[in-house]
Amino acid sequence: MDTAIVRVLLESTVKIALFFFVMLTVVAYMTWVERRVSAWIQDRRGPNRVGPLGLLQPLADGIKFLFKEEVTPPHVYLPVYLLAPMLIFVPALVTFSVVPIGPSLDLLGHRIALQIADVDNGILIVLAFSSMGVYGVALAGWSSNNKYSLMGGLRSSAQLISYELAMGIAIVGVLMATGSLRLSDVVEHQIQNGWNVLYQLPGFLVFLTAAFAETNRMPFDLPEAETELVAGYHTEYSGMRFSMFYMAEYANMVTASALVVTLYLGGYHVPGLARLGLPETAAAIVQVLAFCAKVAFFLFLYVWVRWTVPRFRYDQLMNLGWKGLLPIGLANVLWVSFLVLKGWA
Repeated sequence: MDTAIVRVLLESTVKIALFFFVMLTVVAYMTWVERRVSAWIQDRRGPNRVGPLGLLQPLADGIKFLFKEEVTPPHVYLPVYLLAPMLIFVPALVTFSVVPIGPSLDLLGHRIALQIADVDNGILIVLAFSSMGVYGVALAGWSSNNKYSLMGGLRSSAQLISYELAMGIAIVGVLMATGSLRLSDVVEHQIQNGWNVLYQLPGFLVFLTAAFAETNRMPFDLPEAETELVAGYHTEYSGMRFSMFYMAEYANMVTASALVVTLYLGGYHVPGLARLGLPETAAAIVQVLAFCAKVAFFLFLYVWVRWTVPRFRYDQLMNLGWKGLLPIGLANVLWVSFLVLKGWA
């Protein structure tokens, strides 16, 4: 086999393994962050027994789920029932593969892109795989043969279709300004012309709100509203299958936060860094840490909003999507068209 092919395969394998490890670690510790922040907001202690400051609590929870009994109700449609959790979890991981977390740099004589797949149609891959999550939710609700689960699946289908439209229109503004579907080009455009959030604030707000709805987080968690639907689409799940829904939720949060940062906050860009004259490797490390800090802020925002904002009624949720976000998104597209026409974006 050609040496170049072997090098590319080895590089891709290392990137995927490292990404998978980091993503699962972040997903695990987001459960700890969620509980600590909610305790802080409610003036409680939160997890503090397993390890210092409760830092080993995610490990204890993982071990608990591994040894929990998997209860499969006799009335479910088994093939789809087993497939549904994976249909939610896997797309969240795949979507992150096209997000650049830092600039390319020389390592051991080779140019390494800090991105698993730098493809020409990266934003289309994001939209395609993010829309697959609704299949997992809808199929989980249908295959459970439970009225509460089915209602949760139907709610999620209507919700995701409504908010994906607004999200797609918000992304159109970014693509018009950039002139490319490649996410690395989106970041480079912002480095040269300023962050998109400065020129497309309405689009940023639409995308951020739609991202909350896409991940079924408060105040958009109607598909699993405990006060109405027991646990919604995952009512009939237990053990590791149940935990996969929560892992998928946090993985989607990480991916959505990374997309917000990439599309609107310059990705890994740090203003003024070039003037410091740092070596390339040191500058790349700073930029990766800056990207992680931006993503961490939005993850904190997810948790903060969940524990401070009440759940919408279903009619309010739909009205916001169709009568609020959609017109704002269209107005943002017209605004960006004007900026591009004048050469200001």
